[in-house]
Amino acid sequence: MFPWGDNRRFNSYSSYFQREFGSRVQKISIDAGFSCPNRDGTISTGGCTFCRNDAFNPSYCSPEKSVRQQIEEGIEFHQRRYRRAKSYLAYFQAFSNTHKPVDELEKLYREALSVPGIIGLVIGTRPDCINEEILEMLKNISSPKGKTCLVLIELGVESVYDQTLLHINRGHDFACAKSAIELVHSYGFHCGGHFIFGLPGETREMMLNAADIISDLPLTTVKFHQLQIFKDTKMADEYLANPSDFHLFTLEDYIEFVIDFIERLNPNIVIERFAGEVPPRYLVSKPWLNLRYDQVLTLIEKRLEERNTYQGKKF
Repeated sequence: MFPWGDNRRFNSYSSYFQREFGSRVQKISIDAGFSCPNRDGTISTGGCTFCRNDAFNPSYCSPEKSVRQQIEEGIEFHQRRYRRAKSYLAYFQAFSNTHKPVDELEKLYREALSVPGIIGLVIGTRPDCINEEILEMLKNISSPKGKTCLVLIELGVESVYDQTLLHINRGHDFACAKSAIELVHSYGFHCGGHFIFGLPGETREMMLNAADIISDLPLTTVKFHQLQIFKDTKMADEYLANPSDFHLFTLEDYIEFVIDFIERLNPNIVIERFAGEVPPRYLVSKPWLNLRYDQVLTLIEKRLEERNTYQGKKF
């Protein structure tokens, strides 16, 4: 048995929920009509060069629907697919879900928490869209009558290297991300970080060294995605003009890389995802032959066993 309490060779998201709630918990995605400061002119209008947010939205998500309607349709969808799930988290997913006035945010979050079966919030946002006023509001609404619900704030970090963040027009540096993670942690909330492997200009050694930097952050969870080139993005234009400037992982190479990476990763950090999965119609390049994420995860776990290794072995 490994330090996180089971025989899987990494600290898994399912085990995390089992420890927190004693049962399976399912996230219900919501598109509440948020924008992004990197799109609406607050910082820039260009957006991140890799971003195409609609590639990740489930079919039941639409800002034309109320938060309650999206959650109810999402629960119905997941009850057919994952019958073991009895409890749900409202996942504010599309764009930057703290990028509105605090009173508007509170109304949306309270609406989500009022739906039967919802036991917490997962809020996806940017490091430069989180502050003490928002966190104070979340602290107030997440502890009704002494009963605390889970709040997990997912921050898009993408890279620990400032030159990469500048190249992809991220609009913030790594110091901003580090400060935001520490601020969220100081309020006692769970904090997640999203990272992309294979961004232009990063070598394999740079990406592996990022494991040591990430391990020092007070993160609860992480999501890792391989770089995917989405149609109709600035990065797609760059890729089509100079494909040799990009290193897109083959499946076999990515499996070896990500295992090398998690060997160095703090074993206390929960891994939610090892790779991204989107419908192939959104992609310029499709190097993984349309494998589903569950299939990729099975291959990673098989290779972990073959190499007799695990998360944190070299931490």
